[in-house]
Amino acid sequence: QVQLVESGGGSVQPGGSLKLSCTGSGFTLTYYAIGWFRQAPGKEREGVSCVSSVSDGSTDYADSVKGRFTISRDTAQNTVYLQMNNLKPEDTAVYYCATRIPPKCSLGPNTQDYWGQGTQVTVSS
Repeated sequence: QVQLVESGGGSVQPGGSLKLSCTGSGFTLTYYAIGWFRQAPGKEREGVSCVSSVSDGSTDYADSVKGRFTISRDTAQNTVYLQMNNLKPEDTAVYYCATRIPPKCSLGPNTQDYWGQGTQVTVSS
């Protein structure tokens, strides 16, 4: 049974940092593309960042987070991280991780096959 569990969300002031974790169970994350997505109140879910399977290794970022967010893997922990720096109020959202069967990652929410339950990130002064 494929499961994804996010953690690391919280409240932070503008300019602060958070590190989100996405841990998998029932499968090995190494062999799958993993993406981070977010959904703010009243808005559609959008792709934030993704990393392809280890056989590819490529990453992708939404323009709005380039230079501020970094995605990475820890194969030993079966976990994918999203390091978020210089956070802005517009980053406030529920953040989800997801995986898809094709090895190449995608920022399209409709192209994912399994989702975690989400973790809240609030950026406010």
